[in-house]
This record gives sequence, structure tokens and C-alpha cells, in this order.
Amino acid sequence: MSDSLPPRPRHAPLWLLALVTFSGTLAMHVFVPALPVAAKSLGAGMGAMQMTVSLYILGLAAGQLVYGPLADRFGRRPVLLAGLAIYAVSGLAAAVAPDVHALIAARLFQAVGGCAGLVLGRSIVRDTAEPQEATRRLALMNLMVAVGPSVAPLIGGALATALGWRSIFYALFALGVVGFLFAWRLLPETGSPGAALDGAALARNYRQLVGSRAFVGFSVGGGCATTSMYAFIASAPFIFVDQLHRPAHEAGIYLAILVSGVWLGSFLTSRLISRVRLDRLMVRSNALSVAAAFVLLGAALAGQLSVLLIVASMFLFTVGAGMASPAALTLAIGVNPKVIGSASGLYGATQMAIGALCTALAGMGHGNPALAAAIVLAGAGIVAQLSFGVGLRAQAAAVSISA
Repeated sequence: MSDSLPPRPRHAPLWLLALVTFSGTLAMHVFVPALPVAAKSLGAGMGAMQMTVSLYILGLAAGQLVYGPLADRFGRRPVLLAGLAIYAVSGLAAAVAPDVHALIAARLFQAVGGCAGLVLGRSIVRDTAEPQEATRRLALMNLMVAVGPSVAPLIGGALATALGWRSIFYALFALGVVGFLFAWRLLPETGSPGAALDGAALARNYRQLVGSRAFVGFSVGGGCATTSMYAFIASAPFIFVDQLHRPAHEAGIYLAILVSGVWLGSFLTSRLISRVRLDRLMVRSNALSVAAAFVLLGAALAGQLSVLLIVASMFLFTVGAGMASPAALTLAIGVNPKVIGSASGLYGATQMAIGALCTALAGMGHGNPALAAAIVLAGAGIVAQLSFGVGLRAQAAAVSISA
């Protein structure tokens, strides 16, 4: 019939979408275990090496704001292919980087390319699946976002120990090439290219969100409560290897344990959400993270650091982060139902920008990386609690006005 809905595009292979999503998140922290070794090889300081992590995170933040409109204009397929090509070429450039400045630049471009799979994988799922099937597929996409940072330190540590730190980037180059070739051969165009790039409307949506105290409170609080952990992740090799004199490969194991706390936190949230109000769950979960950060800070100030104390306190921190994250996201994107897409992108960008800032701040603690990371985590936790308070008060005021 002429008024029937057009058929949905055929499914893109789910394993391929998982692969390109995994590629972007894997590269975030895969290099972290090799930072001390690479620093010696390149004659660079801890702060400069941590920039290879913080700028990657910043690249992911910027990409979340631009890939959606670009894909609407030019199509999902060509934009994803371009992103994967940038990711692969940047991986090769990082592998042969002659100095730390070239490595930092390569990592930034690698992030811009890797973000394509992270953003467009979700868009392609929404294009090609009915709501129930899309939910199942998006759950796998979210799992890849969590799995990437979790297994990255293990993979990076193993590669650096066996083949040297440059092998990490040769592996990412190969992963990018494989993803590009499979996407080129198997990925259909799932969108409707040709939509105008309405920059004015997009800017208007962002202005409305930035002007909302509720949205700013929840998004800044959510970033400080969750991606602030990147400050510790980037500092961890220097803490475990240089301060505690543990073998480099152990740092990857400890980091995998810590990031698994995010999984546990998300699982606990799914169980508690029917019994605890969302706002209380968010605030109390972050309070757990703040307490854990101050335990780490106290130990660093007293000079009583140990592997067990660091892993235990940071595991509690990441459990709290995993519980607060979905609550903060839900409240943030629910501030204005008319701009959920823009809110989601801006929230993600804010998270990554805060993660990059926290990582850069922790990198200033050259003499005592554990103390620097602990100060950043404790400070971010306090900012998160204050921001959540601002967001909740603004939300309550808006409800009372509408009533």
C-alpha cells in the first residue's frame, strides 16, 4: 500500500557492530600498562605520557557531538568507513612515533576515528531493528563499551611485556584495518543520507541544555562521579610499578579488577532500582565513592600505601561509580524529553571531557602519582555531590512550577 511504512534496512551483522564499538573503547586504556616503559623509551615525563590517555578521552568527547549530524547528512556507511580509516592510519602513526609529541597527536586522531564505531554502532542498531530487538542489540553495544576498558589493560600489558610497547599500536592498526575491510564488504547503508546539517537547531538544543541547571548538575555530577576514575587508571602503572615496585604486567591485572567494579555497580543498580528512589541511589552511590577516595587519600598522605589497600579502595570507588552512572544519565536525559538525542550526546561528551581533565590533573603529580590521583578523585567526588544537589533542587523547582 502507498501509505505503508517503508521496510527497515537489512540488519548489519551484529558481530561487526560489536567489533567497531569494541575497537574505539579498547584503545582508550590499552596503552596504560606500557606508559612507564614508553616514557623511558621516548625520554618523556609522566605528565606527557598521560596526555596520550587524556587526549584520547577528549577525542571521544568531541566525536560524540559531531558524528551524529555527519551521519545524517552523508550516511552511516561512508562516515563509519572514514572513521575506521582514520583509526587505522593513526594506529600505525602511533606505532612509529619518533617522540612523545608525535605519539600524542596520533592518539588524538586515533580517538576521533575510534569514536565513529562507538557512536554509529548505536545509530545503525536503531535504524535496523524494532524496539524490542534494538534493546537487545544495544545491550550488547553497551557491554562492548564496558568490556573494552576492562580487558584493555590486560591486553596492553601482555603485548608490551612480550613484544614491546609499540606492538600495542601495531595491533590497533591491524584491528582498524580488519574493521574497515569487513565494514566495506558487509555493511549496508542503513540511514537516509541527505538530511540538512541544521547547525542552528543543534546549537539551540545545546544552549537550552547548557542553560538548564538540572541538566548541568546531573551531567557534571555524573562525569565527576564516573569518568574521574580515568585519573587513577592513567596513574596506576606509575603507582604500582614505580612507587610499589610491582612487575608491569601486574598493573593490567589490578586495573581489570578495578574496572570490573563498574560491572558490579551496574548489576546492583538493576536490582535496587525497584526499591530505592533514583535520586537517592545516585547520591548514596557517589557517597560510597567519595569515602573510598578519602581512604586512598589518607593512605597516600600517611605513606601507608599497599597493593591490597589501593585495589580494595578503588574497587569500592568503581562500584559506586557503576551504580551512580545509570542514575545520573537517566535523570540528565529526562530533563527535556524533546531533545533526548542532543542531551545524550552532550552528556557523553561532558563525561569524557571531565575524564580527560581529571587525567591531565593527575598527571601533574610527578613526584607522588598516588597522592595526585587520590586528590583528584576526592575532589571530583565532592564536586559530584554538590552538582547532584544543584540538579535535584532545580528539578524539584521545575516540578513545583509545572504543578
